[in-house]
Amino acid sequence: MKNFTGYKCSLCGAEYLQGQVTYTCPKDGGNLDIVLDYEAIKKKFQPEDITSRTESSLWRYLPLLPVDEPAGDSTPLHAAGWTPVFALPRLADKLGLKHLWLKDESRNPTASFKDRASAVVVTRARELKAKVVVTASTGNAGAALAGMSAAVGQKAVIFAPKSAPQAKVAQLLIFGAKVILVDGSYDDAFDLTVKAANEFGWYCRNTGYNPFTLEGKKTAAFEIWEWWEKAHRDWHKKDSPLDSHSPLSIFVSVGDGNIISGIHKGFKDLFALGWIPNMPRIVGVQAEGSAAIANAFHANTEIITPVSATTIADSISVDLPRDGVRAVRAAKETNGTYITVSDEEIIKAIAELGGMGIFPEPAGAAAYAGLVKATGSGAVGSDDPVLVLNTGSGLKDVRAAMQAVQSAPIIEPTLEAVKKVL
Repeated sequence: MKNFTGYKCSLCGAEYLQGQVTYTCPKDGGNLDIVLDYEAIKKKFQPEDITSRTESSLWRYLPLLPVDEPAGDSTPLHAAGWTPVFALPRLADKLGLKHLWLKDESRNPTASFKDRASAVVVTRARELKAKVVVTASTGNAGAALAGMSAAVGQKAVIFAPKSAPQAKVAQLLIFGAKVILVDGSYDDAFDLTVKAANEFGWYCRNTGYNPFTLEGKKTAAFEIWEWWEKAHRDWHKKDSPLDSHSPLSIFVSVGDGNIISGIHKGFKDLFALGWIPNMPRIVGVQAEGSAAIANAFHANTEIITPVSATTIADSISVDLPRDGVRAVRAAKETNGTYITVSDEEIIKAIAELGGMGIFPEPAGAAAYAGLVKATGSGAVGSDDPVLVLNTGSGLKDVRAAMQAVQSAPIIEPTLEAVKKVL
């Protein structure tokens, strides 16, 4: 933890030392950014010291993280991150793009991007000797916390809205967490979690509340950086001169805003270290029925006005995003934008990605649906290199997936019956 010097409020800029605060700014409730000692890191490490590592998980970036090496070697805690990037040439042709890739976060141990945050938060909880870690979740964050906690014997409590998909609830229970379903929304579960953490002395993992969640999620940016260094070189060996094109555009689905803020933080860390010459363009995608951050972005304000969220994409269904200000800045400061998509467009995107061998949950498909809309409106040019982030597996919400396809026919066990349906 020697590279971790303290915290800085994202709203008022107040700075705090380690031990002075735990969650949000005492002055205004703003989200806290963890401050790394960039000068110390630069003196000790070069990019090659990271990229030459053989660790195939987010822990290859330990010198850029505010926690020590965690226990639990050879467990799922050490398997989070280092997810694959796939080329999608057929979809690129369909959209009129020359270069399109997808980073598939469904390959994480509990099948979602949230494993990154939970791996780091559980590690921090062990450092603090916390007896219980608690979180609110629509499913993915809870499953990630439950799975990472189970890996190292950490007690976990999960508050989830009773509307959470059963597949996600099953994960929570199978991993041994104490699961409490709340008769209300995600926002109700979030507020109850904070109250319970304060009442019982539990360590709260809540997204957009605990600053260490952002540090786990920023590791996706580090992986994109490593991948892009190689992909960029390989591309230019057979194409245009180096850097004679727009920067990489990254499409990210957005709910409470913590993932897009984490990716932005990762690239800001790399830029501050002098390891990248410029920032990629970050594009946030929200469901039309849960678009509080997109609304603020397009109104050119950092005031996040709550909505009554309704969308098939439960993972990004949020009334009041808890990391909205940093999420607005993630797009604004990288010359990105926000796009909103309908549930119908999300469902269609599930099927289109499925045809490429990728099974996304609705929130993951939303990012691709946003790209489809962006190519149609001219927000992305045909020469722009694009990376879409799939944040979770479609197996977590089979009911939604079945809306994207026709039901399989039931036939008699004869060849004649087979011929009728072919």
